[in-house]
Amino acid sequence: MNLSHSSSNLPPVLAGPILRRLDAQRLNLWLVGSSALSLELLLEPQGAHAHRIALDAGQCRIVPIGKHAFIHFIDVQLADPLPLDTLVFYDLILHSACETEQTIADWAPHLLHQGQTRPSLVLSSRADNLMFGSCRKPHHASRDGLAQADRVLSEHISHADMRPALLMLAGDQIYADDVAGPMLAAIHALIERLGLFGEYLEGAVVSDSESLYRHPASYYRRADLLPAFKSNEDLRERFFGGVEKPIFTTANAHNHLVTLAEVLAMYLLVWSPTAWQIIGEPTPPELSAEHQQRWQRESLALEGFRQDLPQAARLLAHVQTLMIFDDHDITDDWNLSAKWESTAYGHPFSRQIVGNALVAYMLCQAWGNRPDVFEPVLNTVNAWTRSPDEHHRLDHATQDALIKELLDFRQWDYVLRTQPTLIVLDTRTRRWHNRRLPSRPSGLMDWESLTELQHELLDERAAVIVSPTPMFGVKLIEVIQRICTYAGFALTVDAENWMAHRGAANTMLNIFRHSRTPGNYVILSGDVHYSFVYDVQVRHSKHIPHIWQVTSSGIKNEFPEGLLNWLDRLNRWLYSPRSPLNWFTQRRDLSITPRLPDQRQHGERVWNGSGLGQIWLDDQGRPARVLHHNANKKPPTEFLPPEQETER
Repeated sequence: MNLSHSSSNLPPVLAGPILRRLDAQRLNLWLVGSSALSLELLLEPQGAHAHRIALDAGQCRIVPIGKHAFIHFIDVQLADPLPLDTLVFYDLILHSACETEQTIADWAPHLLHQGQTRPSLVLSSRADNLMFGSCRKPHHASRDGLAQADRVLSEHISHADMRPALLMLAGDQIYADDVAGPMLAAIHALIERLGLFGEYLEGAVVSDSESLYRHPASYYRRADLLPAFKSNEDLRERFFGGVEKPIFTTANAHNHLVTLAEVLAMYLLVWSPTAWQIIGEPTPPELSAEHQQRWQRESLALEGFRQDLPQAARLLAHVQTLMIFDDHDITDDWNLSAKWESTAYGHPFSRQIVGNALVAYMLCQAWGNRPDVFEPVLNTVNAWTRSPDEHHRLDHATQDALIKELLDFRQWDYVLRTQPTLIVLDTRTRRWHNRRLPSRPSGLMDWESLTELQHELLDERAAVIVSPTPMFGVKLIEVIQRICTYAGFALTVDAENWMAHRGAANTMLNIFRHSRTPGNYVILSGDVHYSFVYDVQVRHSKHIPHIWQVTSSGIKNEFPEGLLNWLDRLNRWLYSPRSPLNWFTQRRDLSITPRLPDQRQHGERVWNGSGLGQIWLDDQGRPARVLHHNANKKPPTEFLPPEQETER
């Protein structure tokens, strides 16, 4: 790999800033520079004087990830709190060796709305206006829901009271397992351009990252890179096989990301137009005729994604953004079952693939949700990435120890004591295993983590719970998943839902019934590639909670249109309020009423279209209005209050 490029001809900032967790006395921002930057943070509340804060090592931790790539974790604690519900203009001022200053208007003008000279943020006194969504696949044919959300924001950019309190990204911010060929070429070009650190690979046909990038099977044929003996057939199919999933999704894992550098480069390319500008148009490798045709299709889809990137980046620079992982951030069906875990973590190469994605998630997503708990891990990462060997590769023993530490980590979830309280669930790493039948899907949370959730809810009046997978989904689809699970095809249909594991489902329902837990719950979810809203009540309880399941998916992904229409129609027929089939499901003690989309044509209860959700809550934490902002620029879809039909 050629590492001769100098950072002097690179832009100073490669990605960001992204506004992460914010409150009146503490601000967290994330950006990536082409060098270790000297920064000042400028804050100017509307109607007040601006003041500058020089960011020292205690307020800006810098972690090198390559010769010309440095993540900046900005964590500023303020002596004087910022005003709430007020526009606060901000800037990040770069100081160069020649004592010149550059503002965001100089180094990232695409982050400014028309007529604005600086970006701005709003610290809301209540979390009652939330944008949310999940599943942003760059090479999907639809437009980008984040760009549409930026267009919505631009209409209210000068009105603090109309701007969302936060943006919640509920999973699949990247697709590490489903990567277009042109995207993989861009990733490799960016790795070379920035000199992202390499690594040694254990248990693979190739010995290191550079050999992987040069290997003829690196594009569309990564299944060939696992050792070719019988015991690894599960691994080959799991990580690189591209298993066809005709009912729900099609996974194309042939370009599955492997190295830490590949995953980090992916983050830069999905969050920043600058990363694309410094590499130019991806050059295709030698491909078969079939793969050449696929490359052309993917290139067209990626072109639309690139066009929308400046607006998506601008949204992330103006709205507090919180994140949580789902499977595609790491790999499809991540930790689906106890058997999956023993298979994946029992082989060094697959463990390294999963671990690299988890390290990148921690650096690019998790830190900004809950900075304090990652200080010890960041110390390890900092020491590790500051000492690559003479081949520009990172020490494998330290990498393996770091991966083990993150696989055992138990603080990915987090709570914001807003009004109402916001609780973000980890439904991936603390699963309730089926010990008797390890190939069956695990519960999305184990008993211990559900007990901790109940503790967080005690004596709260209302709560917003972020569950990447809907707690209450489309019943017919869940039944199909259950049938396929019993037939041994859990992986084929993504059989992950709350009702798939009796213990986890019953424990969650008992939490809702608890006399000291809230009366009103809003559950925000994604994952399924369509959107819907259910009003839910738990029967046979002295304490009758009211629950709203609000699902928005995907930001840039959709369900097959014809298939979803049939499933929606069959669901209405088979599980009507009087259907006896209701008594054979886990939800027989629930009263569920759908909110219908206002643009429905044939009685649809679900909405299929890329975009981003937005919900407004009243003083009691109940949904006052729910919209889905369509990425195709059509008017937003509103989910109307319930009508008479009730699902039993």
